Amino acid sequence: MKRHAGQPTKFTSINLAEVTHYAQSGYTDEELARIFDVTRTTIGNWKNSYPEFFDTLKSGKLIADSKVEASLYQRACGYSHPEIHISNYQGRITKTHIIKHYPPDPVSMIFWLKNRKPKDWREKTPDEKSHITNIIYNVVSDKLLSKRDKEVMNANRGQYSKS
Repeated sequence: MKRHAGQPTKFTSINLAEVTHYAQSGYTDEELARIFDVTRTTIGNWKNSYPEFFDTLKSGKLIADSKVEASLYQRACGYSHPEIHISNYQGRITKTHIIKHYPPDPVSMIFWLKNRKPKDWREKTPDEKSHITNIIYNVVSDKLLSKRDKEVMNANRGQYSKS
């Protein structure tokens, strides 16, 4: 790429293997700018001007993201792995090969589902709760409700309405 007058680019001294390493390690563009002693804008300019820089950065970040996604998925579903258990009983050291099991992690499940299926798993807003309460109230026949049930439904109905 032909450059106009001004300072020479620092890009010529950038090692793409380093860029790959930093990207795979999860470094952000801001952190890369600090490492290479340039501004965040310069990193953006390099992405636009040097396709090899852009491609290296993009592929490195994809690898890092894929590793995190795979780990999150494992935590959400549960997993097992081989392990060596070392014990010391009465001065005798023993090594035992075992399979360690990790149960599914509910927090990871919720995180995964909220991000993968937000319509089904995101938190309901007070307006949505009010809407659901109104639907229930209208569907259930008055004949089936006791006096106490009607009081509870009416109380819940007002709880989520806007003040």
